Amino acid sequence: MSTIAKALLDNEAVFLRPDNFFTWTSGIKSPIYCDNRILISIPQARKMITQLFCQEVKKKYPNVELIAGTATAGIPWASWIAEDLNLPMVYIRGKSKDHGRGNLIEGRFQENQMTVIIEDLISTGKSSLAAVEAIEKEKMNCLGVISIFSYNLSLAKEKFLQNKVPYSSLATLDDLLSYSLSEGSLTKEQVDKVFQWKEGMK
Repeated sequence: MSTIAKALLDNEAVFLRPDNFFTWTSGIKSPIYCDNRILISIPQARKMITQLFCQEVKKKYPNVELIAGTATAGIPWASWIAEDLNLPMVYIRGKSKDHGRGNLIEGRFQENQMTVIIEDLISTGKSSLAAVEAIEKEKMNCLGVISIFSYNLSLAKEKFLQNKVPYSSLATLDDLLSYSLSEGSLTKEQVDKVFQWKEGMK
């Protein structure tokens, strides 16, 4: 989606650098770096993305009963979405608390509650599926996962398919590359480099 692609690039939430790769925390060399957290500080982009999230939730999961945000980047988006849709919200920790009740999910929820998980980013799918597992462990029903952005890696697609979890993103790496090419900020050769990297991420 070009509107999201434009917002991500214009607000420097995503950087494309085909000729000088970034190094991720994992050590992976990548032509793309994503920091969607910057978007929570930009009211216009924040409102647009929240509206698109809400449209996606209503379209794909009309029977949703609960919005769940992943810690930490998914929490603000889940909050705004839950507010706009007048739904309850919880958030899912990266790991259980080591004190108190040892909660992994914070907030009030019920068994069999129809839940949509909100992420800011899907890369390999590992953290998203860990959130799904946390939801299902509490005997809630995970309808699906929605993120702002996805690298659209085949690795993630395979993992979601294997676990039978529907997922979608408001924008993908393919969208960003198409927009960048049309705007002239990347050449076809540079776009091809990024696609080659993406295809090599198995």
